[in-house]
Amino acid sequence: MNIGRNLVYFKNVIGCINRNGLVQKTIQRQSHVVSYRSAPPPHSKATKIGAVAVGGAMWWWVLWHLFHEPDHITGEFDYPDPAKWTNKELGIPKDDA
Repeated sequence: MNIGRNLVYFKNVIGCINRNGLVQKTIQRQSHVVSYRSAPPPHSKATKIGAVAVGGAMWWWVLWHLFHEPDHITGEFDYPDPAKWTNKELGIPKDDA
């Protein structure tokens, strides 16, 4: 009887014993769509409209702020004239030749 219990315990630990041999139990999660070598299911109309609306709002936000606040791209101050910089400001040593 102990051999039978041990065999049942061993069977439960490693998996199910089938006629063809040992078959392991695997957990399969059905939480997402797998589309290997096939097309995924098409998006709903609401998803397509929502994506276009969110994309349009994003581009409106970007272009609105580029037009009304160009300093974010071009800078807040005028670009200095490099011709007015001295050698000392640029860190160039004196020419003692």
